[in-house]
Order: sequence, then C-alpha cells, then structure tokens
Amino acid sequence: MNDARRSAAPRTPIWQAIAQALTSDIAEGRYGPGDKLPTEAALAARFGVNRHTVRHALSGLVEKGLVRTRRGSGAFVIDTPTDYPIGARVRFHENVIAAGRRPEKRLLDLERRGATRGEARALHSAPGDPVCAYHGLSLADGVPIAVFESVFPLDRLPGIDARLNETSSVTEALARIGVADFTRVSTRLTAVRADAAQALHLRIAEGDPLLRTTGLNVDADGVPVEYGRTWFAGDRVTLTMESEAP
Repeated sequence: MNDARRSAAPRTPIWQAIAQALTSDIAEGRYGPGDKLPTEAALAARFGVNRHTVRHALSGLVEKGLVRTRRGSGAFVIDTPTDYPIGARVRFHENVIAAGRRPEKRLLDLERRGATRGEARALHSAPGDPVCAYHGLSLADGVPIAVFESVFPLDRLPGIDARLNETSSVTEALARIGVADFTRVSTRLTAVRADAAQALHLRIAEGDPLLRTTGLNVDADGVPVEYGRTWFAGDRVTLTMESEAP
C-alpha cells in the first residue's frame, strides 16, 4: 500500500530540478553577478539531458529574474540573494541599501477591517477591533523579493491609513503620526510554499519555497504598533539574525 502510494506520487520535472540546482549554485556564490553560466552543452552533459531541457530550465531562471540570456553569448547571472538582517531594528530601506541594492515598496492594497484573533492577541487588542492592513510588495533593484501584510491598530494609531497612502515607508508613516521610533520584539521564521497570488507578485512558480517572517513591533513605551507577516522569495534573500550589543 505504501509502495503504491510512493510510486503514484508526482515527480519534479527534470527541467525544474535543473533550475533549482542552478539557483542553489547562484545562492551559494558559485556564480556571481555578471558571471556566465556554463554552456548549454556543458549543462546538458552535467545533468544527463538534452539541450532543449536545459533551455527550459534557463527560461525558468530568466522568469525569476536571476539570469539573462544574450543570443550567441550565453546566460549570465543578474541577481544574487540580498542579505537581510533581522534584529531589534528592522528597516526595509536601510537593510536593502546596506546590501548595495536599490529599495522599493509598492502598495498593493490598504484596507480597514476587524482584527483576527491572532492579530488581536499580538496587538493586545480584542478580536474585531478596527485595524489597518497594509498589503505590499518589496523590491531590490527592481526585482520583487517579498510580499507582506502589516497590521496597525486604528484605535491606537488614528490616521495611519492616510499616512500610508502618502508614503510607502512604514517608518515614515509612523513618524508622521507621532511614533518616532519602534523596535522588533519578536520574529518567527517559517518555511512555506508560495500560493498562486504570491507566485504572481514574486514572478515565481506556485509551490516555490518562501521564508515567512512573523514579527511584532512596539513603540518606546513597549506598546504594540505593528504586527506583520512577510513572505520572502527563498532564493532571493538571505535572512540573518542579529543580536543586540550588550
């Protein structure tokens, strides 16, 4: 029975396995920005497949924004994972600039709704209390690296939705309503798979690996001001945990 189930399980297409292997090579630094990948013939020999299968795999890397191809010249790496530190002071723009990339955030949706039980528990509110949910896309050098949802308590932060409509920066929006500084008090990391909507925004395939962070930010008095979840494309970001200096 178990053997039958195993034999019936779907197998990863060989071109996807090749794309994943090359993605790992890039993530580990075997090929850096601007480096030329081995020729189609060399890759076909390495993986024991025909050149058509190799072309299919390279097309997948092009769609992900990791590789570009030049007719007659070959395939070249255009992206490596962005180092993204997670510590007490998580600031998207600062982190991406420090990694030598150009940061950008795009607003996908801004809504008022009631807090879920989990959100209410994190924000020290009651289920159903009004919150502002900010859905957005984070990019580095024009390449999408994460989708996110940040939730803010409206009774505590009146006007935060209007400020988020004015600026894509959460730090700036909070500053405009009087929250001069905030710190991260908890972060949880989970490996998940991309759903259809996340895959569309991140230009990856449905089911590709994501790193989800769930975090809570508090103001200078320790009062929760933001509860957020971010889904990072697993092959475009290296998350590093930073400890505070004693």
